[in-house]
Amino acid sequence: MTAEQKNAIEQEIEKLRSTLTGDMFQDMDTRDMIHNLEMQLKGVKPMDSHFDCIGCGS
Repeated sequence: MTAEQKNAIEQEIEKLRSTLTGDMFQDMDTRDMIHNLEMQLKGVKPMDSHFDCIGCGS
């Protein structure tokens, strides 16, 4: 991942965080998007998996 891509993901995470309302049900989709972006940023995939996570897109 290039520095430019990393920066773009970090900016998107901050943008999404700024939209959080504090209501768990309203924020569920936004928090899921944040989680997926953080996993991409960190290069994380599910434990005990040889494959990249298809469900979350990491």
